[in-house]
Amino acid sequence: MGLMADLVQNETVTDGAISGGGRSGLLGLLMRLRDDTGAVMLEAAFTFMILMTLTLGVVECSMMAYTYAILSDAAREGVHYAAVHGTDSTTCQGPSTGCDSTAANVISDVKTYAQGFSGSLSAMSVAVTYPDGVSTGTSRVTVTITQTYQPVFNIPLTAQTFTASATGRILY
Repeated sequence: MGLMADLVQNETVTDGAISGGGRSGLLGLLMRLRDDTGAVMLEAAFTFMILMTLTLGVVECSMMAYTYAILSDAAREGVHYAAVHGTDSTTCQGPSTGCDSTAANVISDVKTYAQGFSGSLSAMSVAVTYPDGVSTGTSRVTVTITQTYQPVFNIPLTAQTFTASATGRILY
């Protein structure tokens, strides 16, 4: 039965005083109102929600750091590929005469490298530049990768655009 039904059913009035039949009288009603067994469950639910939010936030931040590390490593891999495939290579890359000025092989190598670690990097933009204007030995090459991070849990403010860049010198 409900609290009020218990109160009405078990009370007796004698000489203008209310007395209850044990704990289910007015005193029992007051004791039930002071009972805090539901508070523990409510506190546990709030604590669980806060801990889950923090856990998901840590996982999301870890995935962001991992994605940036992949992009950074892929940019270094692109610089390495371009450094080895200068004008003295049969598959030379860069703006020098007889070379692939679009650096398609460098871009392909960067994307292949990044895809090996994370399949969600297909929309990345790769730019290969030669600051010295040539791809001969000791000239510089820069690989820049831009990728919009796709959040795992759609936590607000986590859709960031990452840019990783690496610069090196062509060896051959």
